[in-house]
Amino acid sequence: MLKIRFITFLLFSSILFSCEEDTLPKPSAFLRLEYPEATHNFFQKRGRFSFFYNSNAIVVEKRNRDWIDLKYPSLKATLVLTYSPVKKNLRALLQDAEKLTFKHAIKADDIQAVPYENTTNKVYGKMYEVYGNTATQIQFHATDSVANFITGALYFYARPNYDSLYPAVAHLRKDIIHLMETLVWEKR
Repeated sequence: MLKIRFITFLLFSSILFSCEEDTLPKPSAFLRLEYPEATHNFFQKRGRFSFFYNSNAIVVEKRNRDWIDLKYPSLKATLVLTYSPVKKNLRALLQDAEKLTFKHAIKADDIQAVPYENTTNKVYGKMYEVYGNTATQIQFHATDSVANFITGALYFYARPNYDSLYPAVAHLRKDIIHLMETLVWEKR
């Protein structure tokens, strides 16, 4: 009988003293990414073009081709640049650049085109932002409409998850805009 009273007392007291506030999960934290202030280096492809690029990038020129990779090791990203001379084929080059961009329309939530024009340096083009889980988030093309044409596409070495990549995309967007703003065609 004493054991039953003792067990009853323990159960009753544990119920009475165990009533506390409900435990709530901590609110989700937001990842805070800070990127260093950009400093720029000069790049010149003799006889073709020149521009300034972020010093955090590594320039990799492809042999015997007019292809250049700007690799961002800390972001696991590469901006692939392709140069093509214009030889009465500007319309085809523009169509190919847009076709490459809109190939991502299947996976994209939206594609925004931002025109670019610099009459002083004779640089005309567009930058496309591709929103959604696609292979590339930014593409652009630039031309002088006479002799030079360059395209660029930004790739990350990660599964395309736009929400996770967005801070890096926003950071690299500034670099791409700076590249376009400083692009100068070499005289032929």
